[in-house]
Amino acid sequence: MFLGVDGGGTKTAFCLVTESGEVSAQVRAPSTYYFSVGIDLVGRVLRDGIAAVCAEAGTTPEGIRHAFFGLPTYGEVSGDIPTLNAAARDALGHDRYACGNDMVCSWAGSLGGADGINILSGTGSMTYGEFGGRGARVGGWGELFGDEGSAYWIAIRGLSCFSKMSDGRLPPGPLHTLIGEHLGLKEDLDLVDVVLNRWQGDRSKIAALSRLVVTAADRGDRYGRDILAQAARELAITVDTTRERLGFRPGQSVPVSYSGGVFKAGPSILDAFRSELEGRYATYELRDPLYPPHIGAAIYAAKLSANPLSHAALQRLQSAPSTSLGEDDEKQ
Repeated sequence: MFLGVDGGGTKTAFCLVTESGEVSAQVRAPSTYYFSVGIDLVGRVLRDGIAAVCAEAGTTPEGIRHAFFGLPTYGEVSGDIPTLNAAARDALGHDRYACGNDMVCSWAGSLGGADGINILSGTGSMTYGEFGGRGARVGGWGELFGDEGSAYWIAIRGLSCFSKMSDGRLPPGPLHTLIGEHLGLKEDLDLVDVVLNRWQGDRSKIAALSRLVVTAADRGDRYGRDILAQAARELAITVDTTRERLGFRPGQSVPVSYSGGVFKAGPSILDAFRSELEGRYATYELRDPLYPPHIGAAIYAAKLSANPLSHAALQRLQSAPSTSLGEDDEKQ
């Protein structure tokens, strides 16, 4: 069996997949995001999660042929990498594993571990792709100076438009009404109290307001449409840069898939993204995602073991009953 572990900001999903493409077990555990609580958290969550998923499948860690641990922030603090690798090894009890950023899980799930590029646009944004044994990540620098095209990025621009509509720098439109009603504002300036005082600038709560920008755009708000067009452009630039870094040959077909809540907010953003891609490179193939990230982690574990799942096993896995454990807030 192959173990897939998809970490995130609010949960960690574990699953065991057989060589024939059956899901033997899957469990949900707490987040492995350790920046605010200490790196020891990672080992505790991994130990408990592996014990739980093995118990559900009626096996032991020794029965796991290979594992892949997708961990949030992995690779973003180089000094922590040895500690994270050791935590995974100690939890598993053997060396048949690899660790990487949780973005790899999204890529492997969306494309079934095949060469190509995945664009993630949730609370944050980034791409990961592989081609010919090479991997490349672009974006994911955080909301202060990156994450272009993400839900947070869209929401901040929506809030900026609200403030300008309120004091007359822009003509008011559906976006102004939607934000005011959604937040229950008695006065427009109460927005400062809600976002900065009550929410304390909470990243996830702000990002959730991106849905209002999408709704406003669908109702004809010109500024909402402009924000979504800019977001689609930024996401397409990130994909195009990843293609160039991976070394796809000119004219070669490039599979692209997507994940994250921005693409689920409505067809307008996906349509705009598709149009931007087509305008940059004629042979992009935009594909619907195949599997959730934790299943992608197991698929990648099999690939790393030099015994990748067969086409028949991947098809069986795709037709299996729903295997979603709920998408992480960072990916929503």
